[in-house]
Amino acid sequence: MPQNSMSARIFAIALLALALGAPIILYPVFLMEALCFALFACAFNLLIGYVGLLSFGHAAFFGSAAYITAHAVKVWGFPPELGILAGLAVAAILGTIFGWLAIRRQGIYFAMITLALAQMVYFVALQAPFTGGEDGIQAVPRGRLFGVIDLDDTLTMYYFVLAVFLIGFALILRTINSPFGQVIKAIRENEPRAVSLGYHADHYKLVVFILSASLSGLAGSLKSLVFQLASLTDVEWTMSGWVVLMTLVGGLGTVLGPVVGAFFLVAMQHYLAQLGSWVTVVQGVIFVVCVLVFRRGIVGTIAFYAKPPRDMSAGGKSSEVGAAAAARGMSRRDAARNVGLRAFRAVVALLLFCRVCGRRSASPSPADRYP
Repeated sequence: MPQNSMSARIFAIALLALALGAPIILYPVFLMEALCFALFACAFNLLIGYVGLLSFGHAAFFGSAAYITAHAVKVWGFPPELGILAGLAVAAILGTIFGWLAIRRQGIYFAMITLALAQMVYFVALQAPFTGGEDGIQAVPRGRLFGVIDLDDTLTMYYFVLAVFLIGFALILRTINSPFGQVIKAIRENEPRAVSLGYHADHYKLVVFILSASLSGLAGSLKSLVFQLASLTDVEWTMSGWVVLMTLVGGLGTVLGPVVGAFFLVAMQHYLAQLGSWVTVVQGVIFVVCVLVFRRGIVGTIAFYAKPPRDMSAGGKSSEVGAAAAARGMSRRDAARNVGLRAFRAVVALLLFCRVCGRRSASPSPADRYP
């Protein structure tokens, strides 16, 4: 155990050193975008990976916080820290309302309720006068943090985003390793047994839902300051599908999986943009390869094969017990993997369907081609 703890600390220090020196090699704006989406994916993974609730409405929290922060900073003249807190508060309030309405249902019903509620938020963002409609809120000033630190400097803004990401990531890590985290894992594995032990499952689910929504709003607020823009893209349902893909590609129910998935998809989005209309085909092929090769996600697959085999040579009885435990663990992993694969296929199919429909609606009719 001490050796594993020491290895984890060394790995964490190496990652922190890499993050601190990354702007020397990579474009800081790209890194900031990846960190914002990494925090968003970690918040979503807290809900689906450790409670087992699949939400298709997390773009509502991400986008609404982005709009509130942008409006508060640009129109009301809030400093960036108060603008971020305003967006975080709105996301927490929306999370409380959405969670109270949706947490009573499970499975596909829960997912559809969250999607419907998120579409209501999208309609409000489209029609409300302060959001700017299809133009969004542009030219959002970054301002000075605490009245001292100028965030207009790109490098300073990067380290601020990195610090906020580390705080959010540490909060998630502390949550899943606390007694509260053990209870939500028990609810994910066997909710009736957890209820029989005296735990109110819906209360725990609601708390996790609100925490996930709040951290998603924190990521959206950061993104609006990084790009100085809040638009309908942030609150659109495709953003909810995008964060599902990040989580599944990186590794569902893993700590670093959403971070890896976010960096992978953002990098793919940047470096494949030069392919033009072929980018959708290439992305589809990459997603299929990830499903076939990394069925537990990138981090999940690496962790599975890096785990040393357990020693079962202590006797026949211990071997049988170990085999039974391994079988139960495999069945749980297979069940979680099947849920992840179904969600992945649903999101990919929905994205491709809407992309095809969008291209058909944009293509000219025969009358326009041959006047």
